[in-house]
Amino acid sequence: MSVLVPTAAAAAPPMRIGELAERSGKTIRTLHFYEELNLLVPVSRTKGGFRLYDEQALLRIEWIARLQDLGFSLPEIQTFLAGLHAKPSGPAMMSELRQFYAEKLDETRAQVARLRALELQLQNSILYLSTCRACAPATEKTRCHSCDDSGHVGQEAPMMVAAVSPHPLHSDSV
Repeated sequence: MSVLVPTAAAAAPPMRIGELAERSGKTIRTLHFYEELNLLVPVSRTKGGFRLYDEQALLRIEWIARLQDLGFSLPEIQTFLAGLHAKPSGPAMMSELRQFYAEKLDETRAQVARLRALELQLQNSILYLSTCRACAPATEKTRCHSCDDSGHVGQEAPMMVAAVSPHPLHSDSV
């Protein structure tokens, strides 16, 4: 979900919590919980006591979701945000935030690399298994040793296939 930052001239009228919930895709209970943790603060209240939020609240909700995507719990986000707000100046706060984002970017890139390697292992395993047709359908698992007719001659089984086999799955060991 992408949220656009409104300009001062195009600022929308404040919204009640139901509209905020609908626009953010969160439940009213979730938004109340965010308030309890001081992660979300209404900009004002109506004469009847209803909470009112501005467009910034949508940005905050999306930011919370991104930090949760990074593995943070709500209490951890609460602590992190309180630490940012405790900085003595805006530049100090932004410096801390920049450093945090740089660390998270490095971690995210490493995770993407691990997932790409896993993707390749899965693709290789599927390709290997899709050519494994040498045994008759009724062959017992422990007797399925031959890959001569399936295109596996001299080819070791990928780790994700070999690891589940009760026997070696490459033609060099048959």
